[in-house]
Amino acid sequence: MDAAPLHIAMYPWFAMGHLTPFLHLANKLAKRGHKISFFIPKRTQAKLQNLNLHPCLITFVPINVPHVDGLPNDAETTSDVHSSLFPLIAAAMDHTEKDIELLLLELKPHIVLFDFATYWLPNIARRIGIKSLQYYIISPATVGYMASPAREKDDDMKKPPSGFPDSCIKFHAHELRFLAASRKLEFGNGVLLYDRISIGANLSDAIGFKGCREIEGPYVDYLETQFGKPVMLSGPLVPEPSNSTLEEKWGEWLGGFKAGSVVYCAFGSENTLQKNQLQELLLGLELSGVPFLAALKPPIEDALPKGFQERVEGKGVVYGGWVQQQLILAHPSVGCFITHCGAASLTEALVNECQLVLLPRLGSDFIINARNMSGKLRVGVEVAKGEDDGWFTKESVCKAVKIVMDDENELGREVRANHSKVRNLLLSKNFEPSCVDAFCHSLQDLLYK
Repeated sequence: MDAAPLHIAMYPWFAMGHLTPFLHLANKLAKRGHKISFFIPKRTQAKLQNLNLHPCLITFVPINVPHVDGLPNDAETTSDVHSSLFPLIAAAMDHTEKDIELLLLELKPHIVLFDFATYWLPNIARRIGIKSLQYYIISPATVGYMASPAREKDDDMKKPPSGFPDSCIKFHAHELRFLAASRKLEFGNGVLLYDRISIGANLSDAIGFKGCREIEGPYVDYLETQFGKPVMLSGPLVPEPSNSTLEEKWGEWLGGFKAGSVVYCAFGSENTLQKNQLQELLLGLELSGVPFLAALKPPIEDALPKGFQERVEGKGVVYGGWVQQQLILAHPSVGCFITHCGAASLTEALVNECQLVLLPRLGSDFIINARNMSGKLRVGVEVAKGEDDGWFTKESVCKAVKIVMDDENELGREVRANHSKVRNLLLSKNFEPSCVDAFCHSLQDLLYK
């Protein structure tokens, strides 16, 4: 690299689904010689230590999470609490403002990458003479639809904001109610969720996203026009091959089935389904007749359908603990992935051969991701839900699984072909390296603006 290496500070939102992609990006930047100071909750550091592939260049900077009334004393990240307490995690991060300022003064990085929650960070960076970039894990389409300046002028969620490039993103009645309510959702210390997103974007020197122009291009152009500043793409952040091996119990279990025959189902480390929906999902898997591994946290004891475990013994497993998702998705026996449509899970799926069944969690990014995957890209099949109540049935789960796993199904053939094209693009030899190189050049350019 011709230009001098940068020193980059990173302050992700305290959620594993954000900390991990930030660390994937840190690894790719460190591989190019850049130094990273990675701010992370003190006790959470141990969970991510094995993903730090360049410890000589990536330094974990432990952060004490301040106590906030209502937050359990040992809570550090969203995986430690119920989703109703996520705003208190944001409030705790707000209370780190002075500590972060002192750290930045001491470390003197060239630039700080911050997540949506810490909208106040650009003001600190400007005061001490460093650049700031708001780096989103959520998609450009989501920010454009939900938090662009045009949306601030027109909060009618039934239609895209003025100038939005894709009018094909359609929502169900229950989703529109949720999206309208989320625009008014307070998210810690009296700050609205989407104000955290839009204020940070307005104050930062530039905006960054996990993604690539081939998929996100029109939304990136829209956001550059809307916010009047550079929008950079880091590439899809395909995880580096893991140094670890799949746990023996899962390796042996999956190894007992033929290639491409198993359904893997997971909703992320922080999400649980209501009891009736968990039961419909599991009964749908049973109805499909295929072997399955469901990595799901039951919401309560005895949440499984009556007699279910006995009926699926030897063929289906429900497991509530943490699993090595990246390695499971890469296992040759796994032919289908039922996902809540989190950005990191989708990337892991797209670079593997398993087919996608989309069951988006109720959240703006998950919903919009699902519509893009099933509509614009047509690389997966979405489970049908009730228009007004948003509930799915065992029959709709079974139908989606059978479509993607049936070699003779016309829609299944189409999504498999499209998935293969996207996979080949993402894994092509120079694709992601060129994305990351371009991102690095954009960071260098930002220092001189």
